[in-house]
Amino acid sequence: MTEAPPPEAPVEAAAPARGFWARFWDSDVFWSYRHNPVAVVSSLVALTLILAAVFAPWIAPHDPFNPATLQLMDGFTPPGEAAMSGTVYRFGTDDQGRDLLSTILYGSRVSLFVGFAATLFSMTLGVSLGLFAGYRGGLADTIIMRVADVQLSFPAILIALLIFGVAQGVIPPNKQESMAIWVLILAIGLANWAQFARTVRGAAMVERQKDYVSAARIMGVPGPAIAFKHVLPNVLGPVLVIATISLALAIIEEATLSYLGVGVPPTQPSLGTLIRIGQRFLFSGEWWILFFPALMLILLALSVNLLGDWLRDALNPKLRQ
Repeated sequence: MTEAPPPEAPVEAAAPARGFWARFWDSDVFWSYRHNPVAVVSSLVALTLILAAVFAPWIAPHDPFNPATLQLMDGFTPPGEAAMSGTVYRFGTDDQGRDLLSTILYGSRVSLFVGFAATLFSMTLGVSLGLFAGYRGGLADTIIMRVADVQLSFPAILIALLIFGVAQGVIPPNKQESMAIWVLILAIGLANWAQFARTVRGAAMVERQKDYVSAARIMGVPGPAIAFKHVLPNVLGPVLVIATISLALAIIEEATLSYLGVGVPPTQPSLGTLIRIGQRFLFSGEWWILFFPALMLILLALSVNLLGDWLRDALNPKLRQ
């Protein structure tokens, strides 16, 4: 008599695939963020300041660039005191009677736009040149890296001043004011591309020796496709760190250039322009005209810089505790 076959073991149901947000919540980077109070506070400060600048037309108490709303008799009103018109300004007013809080919010929009655009431009240029130099090698690598070495031997602000001066000499006088912001973005971007290029070049030289690049070459994949589709995603970690820190530096460089009088025009003042205006009245007792724009610049640059430091530690396993 044949024995009955043993009962089959019950098949366990496969675990449901975890969603993106569940994987993100348990990732090492977000775990590091949740357990780093400095990163949490700095990100909240940076996000608050950026949103306040983006939504300035809706949250600012006044429009500082509308001449119909200006009250010259309200000029030099201290913070929290009632002006001659009866209006109370939280941050006081400047020499033209403009609400300083509204002016700072609108000025932050210009500084942030220049900072983000210049960082994006320098990152695109530096990553492209660094990837080309590291993957291709040879004479192209030598030329690009020697140019980067020469540029890194000078302060970025001097290079930006030189580029800005040359561009202003080429642009017709009747278009200089309308193109000043774009010239400023070009100058700051060209002054900061070398850091991206050197970092990406070093990482690309390591990646091009790996097996997956050799396999792609054997399969006949073109060189540019290998560089951008296979090598580039593996070198983006250091690029994000440099981009975050470069954003803070670009905002400071824009403020420095505007403070020196070679940045954005007075009709579109940034934080640097407001600081330059406030410096004229510092020793006459109107301290708030300089203090509040400078405080905004410090908070914005410091919070973004601290985020960059945290991101560097979170993406580098050797620096994790």
